[in-house]
Amino acid sequence: MRAIVLLFGLFCALPALAQQAADAVAPEGAGVGVLSVPPMLADSAEAKANGRPVEAGNWMIAAAHPLAVEAGARVLASGGTAADAMVAVQAVLGLVEPQSSGLGGGAFLVWHDGASGEITTLDGRETAPLAATPRLFQDEGGQPLQFFDAVVGGLSVGTPGTPALMAEAHGRWGRAGWPGLFADAIRLAEEGFAVSPRLAGQIAEDATHLSRFADTRDYFLPGGKPLQSGQILRNPDYADTLRRLAEEGVDVFYTGDIAADIVAHVQTAPGNPGVLSEMDLAIYQVKERAAVCTPYRGHEVCGMGPPSSGATTVGQILGLLEPFDLPALGPDSPEAWRLIGDASRLAFADRGRYLADSDYVPVPLKGLLAPNYLRARSELLRGDDALPEVAPGDPEFDHALIRADDRSLELPSTSHISIADTYGNALSMTTTIENGFGSRLMVRGVLLNNELTDFSFVSHEDGHAIANRVEPGKRPRSSMAPTILRRDGQPVLILGSPGGSRIIGYVAKTIIAWVDWGMDAQEAVALPHLVNRFGPYDLEAGAGGLANPLRALGYEVKETDLTSGLHVIAVGERLQGGADPRREGLAYGE
Repeated sequence: MRAIVLLFGLFCALPALAQQAADAVAPEGAGVGVLSVPPMLADSAEAKANGRPVEAGNWMIAAAHPLAVEAGARVLASGGTAADAMVAVQAVLGLVEPQSSGLGGGAFLVWHDGASGEITTLDGRETAPLAATPRLFQDEGGQPLQFFDAVVGGLSVGTPGTPALMAEAHGRWGRAGWPGLFADAIRLAEEGFAVSPRLAGQIAEDATHLSRFADTRDYFLPGGKPLQSGQILRNPDYADTLRRLAEEGVDVFYTGDIAADIVAHVQTAPGNPGVLSEMDLAIYQVKERAAVCTPYRGHEVCGMGPPSSGATTVGQILGLLEPFDLPALGPDSPEAWRLIGDASRLAFADRGRYLADSDYVPVPLKGLLAPNYLRARSELLRGDDALPEVAPGDPEFDHALIRADDRSLELPSTSHISIADTYGNALSMTTTIENGFGSRLMVRGVLLNNELTDFSFVSHEDGHAIANRVEPGKRPRSSMAPTILRRDGQPVLILGSPGGSRIIGYVAKTIIAWVDWGMDAQEAVALPHLVNRFGPYDLEAGAGGLANPLRALGYEVKETDLTSGLHVIAVGERLQGGADPRREGLAYGE
């Protein structure tokens, strides 16, 4: 499997090598498939292309675009903390990777404090407007809307949380001055940046939706034609918004003229107006949540609790697998993937029944992760073939509620940032506007999220309420799984990924690859994906040798692209970074 991992990583990275070569000779604005890699990151790009981890002694950053990595690296090299660097990275990502995250979205952040050793998790998830009802995404007859009928326009827009989260993290753990953290993003927005191959491809794929609204169409499809890879793109409106944030603080985004402009765009969106109000923005708050930490082979796996399902479901998968000797089976074993796949199915069954915003519905968190419960559920894995059927379990629960299973749809987009700084702090943050390009509404250079479509469109099933139904002020359930593994109270692995509900499988697989199969950070990231959530097994190119053995075990197998965006930092005597070969990100450190 090591050879497969190396070949798969090289296969994924070959386009990047070609782009870098073209970039050396292409004129500014040339419409060729180029990805601009700053000179300081050239060694990182080469390491990724050759399947090697990046190593460093003091600090490390891994994020989804070279320009964002460069901005964060400058902050860390100047003595900034991981929280400072995150602000700089997120500001740039909102410009160069707007289809995935930005000021108009939300995020979850997991923080290990180098001084105190404490784990803190911050919830910057979007909230449903106060005027929202459980029937928000139903027609007059009570039937759920088609997904894109709900997504595109104002109806899907929740109150953005990312700006407030950036400010909260900086206020708690930052050392650098707030205004200077936006300098790189402002400069790039004013001077322009080269459109990446990934952004250009996604614009072309989404041109029909992007053309619905004038501001969005003019930006992404100037003259009616999708932006091409290598074109220089400027966003002066975004620069103005960032400058206001830098000079006036985060409140400028949530009150006053910017907030009024956001609300006006949402409430007057042609054909699909929403119900977001200025009051929703004014009362938004980041919430500190109790971290969800679960044991796995001597490690503590820590992440975000509800409304994220990420840490709970990853923790369940690993807990169900703990009794089995995955290290002896190895990554080539169909039996190992039978265990992983059915453990995931069991965990997803519980996720669909029980997990939602715990401020609104009781969640049996302790029961779902109780050792006795997981031990009993793991007995279901002791057969020889795929489980024929999977149902939610019956965890210990102090509320006698009957729930229906969730029917929400989550599509892959999102971005992930992993950072280790020179002070011993570790940051894992997954950030999103939900679907690619969110609601497709653009305000002041910022795309607004479509996060409300992470709620279940159906509020009840067979007379039973669905936990993840829409309610005023509620935060939709998420699969984002920013994670920090610790051993003896110290971080040893920082990771996370985009990818919709498959995020959970990507993160669990990467932890298993690193903990059980001894892979380094880059090998673990590049290991071909095999993901099972609801029965069918999704296999990525490079894992094809396992397709027929898994079919023989009783699985329906679908071979498909699984474009995660994993960013991993392993912490030991030296720092070791891995960036997903499936996307454009890099790891860099000094």
